[in-house]
Amino acid sequence: MPSEEFIRGMLYLSLTVVGVPANAAVILAFLLLLYQENRLLPADAIVLHLASVNLVVVGVRCLLEVLASFRLANIFGDVGCKAVIFVYRTSRSLSIWLTFVLSGYQCLSIAPPGSRWASVRTVVAHYLGFVFLFLWLVNTCMSSAAILFSFGTQNDSSLINHGINVQFCYVHFPSKLSKEANGAAQVGRDVVPMALMTLASLNILVFLYKHSQQVKGLRSSSSGGGGGSGGAERRAAKAVVALVTLYVVLYGVDNGLWVYTLTVRKTMKSSLISDLRIFFSSLYAALSPVVIIVSNRKVNDRLRCAVQEKPIQEKATSLSTMTEALHVTLENVQASSNIGSQEGREVRVTG
Repeated sequence: MPSEEFIRGMLYLSLTVVGVPANAAVILAFLLLLYQENRLLPADAIVLHLASVNLVVVGVRCLLEVLASFRLANIFGDVGCKAVIFVYRTSRSLSIWLTFVLSGYQCLSIAPPGSRWASVRTVVAHYLGFVFLFLWLVNTCMSSAAILFSFGTQNDSSLINHGINVQFCYVHFPSKLSKEANGAAQVGRDVVPMALMTLASLNILVFLYKHSQQVKGLRSSSSGGGGGSGGAERRAAKAVVALVTLYVVLYGVDNGLWVYTLTVRKTMKSSLISDLRIFFSSLYAALSPVVIIVSNRKVNDRLRCAVQEKPIQEKATSLSTMTEALHVTLENVQASSNIGSQEGREVRVTG
């Protein structure tokens, strides 16, 4: 195996090892919450949907790349390339838009009651299912070009111009115009939610800063006061900053490399640029659940309870086993004593 393929496989393996368990843990936590409370808040439903989409990104793209890089499975034929690239592009764009929806809903949540934005928040929460459906339809339609133009590497002899090398697959556009149009649509699909999410997150940070200043003023003018709300504000601010920074940096690099790919007329012999793009975009899908686990108290509590329940159940099982064994031992002792007393009576009668 060439060293380049080995390094490539190890990088995707690291994303798989981190991303699959982390996203699965977030999904498990919210399913436990749904089971215990029979409902999910809108923000929790958005995070659950986001973790599910991120799991698809890491599982479909990174895991299959690991299998192909280490030559454990031959997946990327014509049909495999069409399916993997289509599912990856759809789930990747859904991850971006769901992150924006989460940020936007949190921004609406800080609106004062009775305001116009509070009414918008209520409408969004009521029709959240339709929002999810709309995003699925739009992003599925925008990713349909992958089905038309993706091929396996065995057809690379005809792919000279207007193609993109994705290591095990090629995306071959019929003309320069179609390549640029498809590329511009993808850039716009990423940049629009990126800009909107950044504005929403900045609005949240400004609100948290003003609120913390008001709290400090109230504390300085009063003799007492607790520090719980300040800690919660700092945690919320750090979570928002972490998600926004992670999002903008990783997808900014991804889109920069994508724009560079569009400027190259001939198909690149090396898939390095495409590998970097996929790695950075998949890195967000792998690391964002880690940020959610660290910053979301509901997820923390559910996972902690799930971890603690297992030792308790094991202790209860072992205790019940010991109790049953003790009962059996007592019954045997009692039976033996009864037999001994009966034999003693028979001896006395005979004597």
